[in-house]
Amino acid sequence: MKDKSKPNTLPVESVSQIDSAPESNAEARISENPLHKLQTRLAELETENNDLRKELRIAEIVFDSQDGMLVTDSNSIILRVNRAFTQLTGYNAEEVIGHQPRVFFTKLHNEAFYENIRNSLKKNGFWQGAIQDRRKNGIVYVERLNISSVRSVDGFISHYVASFTDITREKEVADKIQSLAYYDPLTNLPNRRLFNDKMEKVLDLLNRKKMSGALLFIDIDNFKTLNDTLGHDMGDLLLTLIAVRLVDCLRDYDTVARLGGDEFVVILEDLDIDRDKARHQTQAVAYKIIKALKEKYRLGNHDYHNTSSIGITLFHTANTPVNELLKQADVAMYASKVAGRDCLRFFDPEMQTSIIENNKLKADLMAALSENQFKLYFQLQVAKDLKAVGAEVLLRWEHPKRGLVSPMEFIPLAEQTKLILPIGQWVMETACTQLKLWAEDPQTQHLQLAVNISAHQFHETDFVEQICELLSRYTIKPNRLKLELTETLLLEKVDDTINKMNELKNIGVSFSMDDFGTGYSSLAYLSRLPFDQLKIDQSFVRNIDVKPADALIVQTIIGMANNLGMNVIAEGVETEEQRAFLEIHGCPAFQGYLFGKPVPIEQFESLLKQSYDFTDE
Repeated sequence: MKDKSKPNTLPVESVSQIDSAPESNAEARISENPLHKLQTRLAELETENNDLRKELRIAEIVFDSQDGMLVTDSNSIILRVNRAFTQLTGYNAEEVIGHQPRVFFTKLHNEAFYENIRNSLKKNGFWQGAIQDRRKNGIVYVERLNISSVRSVDGFISHYVASFTDITREKEVADKIQSLAYYDPLTNLPNRRLFNDKMEKVLDLLNRKKMSGALLFIDIDNFKTLNDTLGHDMGDLLLTLIAVRLVDCLRDYDTVARLGGDEFVVILEDLDIDRDKARHQTQAVAYKIIKALKEKYRLGNHDYHNTSSIGITLFHTANTPVNELLKQADVAMYASKVAGRDCLRFFDPEMQTSIIENNKLKADLMAALSENQFKLYFQLQVAKDLKAVGAEVLLRWEHPKRGLVSPMEFIPLAEQTKLILPIGQWVMETACTQLKLWAEDPQTQHLQLAVNISAHQFHETDFVEQICELLSRYTIKPNRLKLELTETLLLEKVDDTINKMNELKNIGVSFSMDDFGTGYSSLAYLSRLPFDQLKIDQSFVRNIDVKPADALIVQTIIGMANNLGMNVIAEGVETEEQRAFLEIHGCPAFQGYLFGKPVPIEQFESLLKQSYDFTDE
């Protein structure tokens, strides 16, 4: 009989074994159940499908981007395009699927260009760059194109994927920036920057190719006068026509550039290594340019003839910097100007010495005015009865080290630097001071002073006001002041010249045309210009008794002046024979060494007291 006081119990270990065994068996039975396996696989497929749908959605978004896209097979047959493709090219999907992209090609790229793309795809798996394609409407545009190759699991190319964007506007802007950076906008010639780059490359080739080169600096003569008379529009037109002629004068591999204003430069390369032969080759081209630039131009309604001055430097090694070669050509061009323009000059080291001396003289000239180095000399003017009627004031520069500097040397320099303006003002004030002193003496109060006026001075906008202010300040009779103008001055701003002359004549100032007969345009304007006097140039007076033609010119000038109601004075009278000839033919006044050289005021007044009457006019 069993003991009912003790429960039926098992060891803990046994309980554990009993509890776990059925659960493990159940899991095993479930995992081996085919239905469970199917459900698990379906869950996995659902997860994979969700991932695939996400990837497909992303692919659709990418394929439907703003960039044009197309997919081709390994033979470049188009399989699919996106909407942006149609918008950019004008072709819809049906028109291009099944075709190769050659339908878009232009003749702007050669076959080698496309072969390079194919090689890059095979080697690197991608290609990118700018390409020009054609839209359906025929318009060519620029696109930025990216092509990638897609390989299958076995490593062979199965597809190509291309994306592209229209960068036509972007390219146009970039080209415009490039053009502005390297080309002159008016003539479309290379500018200074591109010129420097080209010169560096030419110099680099010198030693390797054993060649010579030449640099030509071309300046257009009297270009400022054209701008002042016909206007800047005609000046710009002339520059564009000159640019075309320069290009036509050169070989394809030579270079012409515009540095600015009316300055052009030409680079001649591949010249003979022998210096003399290179010089002859360059000279031939330079004379061809001079001849071409002299041909008639049609500027609006005007026929215009032009000349140029050319400076040349040859170079045989790369040792001389570009800026130094440019300076040499510029120096030679300046020498061409000095020689009379419309010609050429090759650079010579002595020219550089001359430029250095010229710069030193310029510095001295700037100091001369403030240091009171200028003096006025006076040359007597007499009537045919040998009575003194006045004098011409002549500017002299008494340099502290060089002594008297010739006006022929410093006046052109003063004109170039515009120092002629303050110098001219000083001359006028000094002359008016002297007229004031003479007005206070009964013996000299009738004398008239002739003052030379430069073109820069006369064309100052307030020139008339300047003269009126001086006359008022010094209380001078206006008819005691005579202004001498050159024919060159009359070529510029003719109407302005006439107006200013009339304003001053109305208050009593008189005018004399200096060096009459040496110009070529005075006869055309003479009847319009309110001159009181013509001054016969000394070059004609000097040859009166040796050149019949000059004697005839003198007689003609005197007769012309009489017919126009003008007075006449002859300068450069040095002999009694010249004076007698002039008097016989009706010339009423003289100036020259026969009566007195230009001298300081003290000597001039002493000469008056010793030799000439002080009788009124």
